[in-house]
Amino acid sequence: MKKNLGSFVVGDSTKCTGCKACEVACFAVHSRQNNPVGKTVGTVTVPVTPKLYLTRFEQGCMPIQCKHCEDAPCLNVCTKGAISRIDNQVIVDPEKCIGCKDCMQACPFGAIALLPYAKDGKLAAQAMGETKVFASKCDLCAGVEGGPACVRVCPHQALRLVDPEAEAEEKKIKAAEALLMTKNWR
Repeated sequence: MKKNLGSFVVGDSTKCTGCKACEVACFAVHSRQNNPVGKTVGTVTVPVTPKLYLTRFEQGCMPIQCKHCEDAPCLNVCTKGAISRIDNQVIVDPEKCIGCKDCMQACPFGAIALLPYAKDGKLAAQAMGETKVFASKCDLCAGVEGGPACVRVCPHQALRLVDPEAEAEEKKIKAAEALLMTKNWR
């Protein structure tokens, strides 16, 4: 059966300590995958730019990242075709992105940021010597074995990958079991 709803990562603010292991893992995975920028501390030649953002607030902290919306506002407003849906994931093509910020404005979660675009370990320049920027957001570590690095490395299990269809099915089963256990149901 074809899966209709895309997975996404959710954070639990009661478990998150703000250690930033998720941000470091995200950057490490994507820098190896897209731009080999360095292997040890001191050899990274581009800014450390994760695709999720640890946000601190009065009650705690939690990473904010793309929910891969079914009717994705960012995808809908992108006039350059830089954002597309591939295997139920909303993905940005940095080569096509012009950095217009429309997707940032459209995202209801604040999960998109403009970041400097690095290719082959060097920052890419646009006309007039300006650094090229692109819309960056969580891609669920597309193509990375084991899934999202942030989920795998969180020392407090504050992040988890949600499969909405599997979770809905689990909730239905629990509800049915609860109904069967009550004496008043017939």
